[in-house]
Amino acid sequence: MIWYILIAVSVAGSVILVFWWIAAMHEEVPDDERQYLDPLPPLLRVIWPIIRFLAYYLCSRLPAQLLENTHQQLARAGATYMMNAEEFFASRVFAGVVTFVIAFMALKPLGGMLGVVLPLLVGILGFFYPLIWLRNRYESRRKDILKALPMYLDYFTLAIEAGLNLAGALAQTVEKGPAGPMRQELFLVLRDIRSGLTRADALRRMDTRLKIPEVSSVVSAIVQAEQVGASVGKVMRVQAERRRMERFQRAEKLAMEAPVKLMLPLVLFIFPTTFIVLAFPIIMMIKQQGVM
Repeated sequence: MIWYILIAVSVAGSVILVFWWIAAMHEEVPDDERQYLDPLPPLLRVIWPIIRFLAYYLCSRLPAQLLENTHQQLARAGATYMMNAEEFFASRVFAGVVTFVIAFMALKPLGGMLGVVLPLLVGILGFFYPLIWLRNRYESRRKDILKALPMYLDYFTLAIEAGLNLAGALAQTVEKGPAGPMRQELFLVLRDIRSGLTRADALRRMDTRLKIPEVSSVVSAIVQAEQVGASVGKVMRVQAERRRMERFQRAEKLAMEAPVKLMLPLVLFIFPTTFIVLAFPIIMMIKQQGVM
């Protein structure tokens, strides 16, 4: 009886020591000042202390090149003011571990290799799910930028032709333009200019962040017009017309692709259902007449 009591006390003491050690380590994690950052999604907000813990003790030791590539992906998706590269990797690790544990507990009755391989596959999928989320966010942001780009170029052209310089035209465009990713990027350009960067360097930084060919074309046109002393207003008017034409061409392309994309659901779902609806009364009539 005494041995059972000693074992229970030892286990309880070990658990208390582990929790105390984790709490002491958590105290060393720097405070996360999020008042100047973008809000987190609701689910991520709940587990954020664990993400910060993993980012500080585990993911901060990853290779610098890997973290730099992740930072560029976050910048293209507009998520650099939500989390850094270490926190993003920590979210991937957490998602992989949690999905593996849940799948392992759910599939444990299967037993054998199947009860291990399937949870492992689910855990791998959970590890890569944040990358899928980031790619979807980038694609959505890219579409919003391409949709709003001609309108912002029109605002910019009007401000330039009204007599404002480049920085003043950017300020008016950011102030009057609709909310969205394009406005955020132009605000960052304006902030870089006010912090001391040249206009060309600030625009090139936006081009590096976005990696969108249409934006690269606009940036190159503005930089080249400034270097050769050409009229920026005329160049921007030409760019606005070209971007608007490209947007119309993209809409035409999507409209032409729609029938092809509808073929698969049409063949798999709509045609069989139609045949069943049409064939059922015919079969019932034949059956009532005693042919079948």
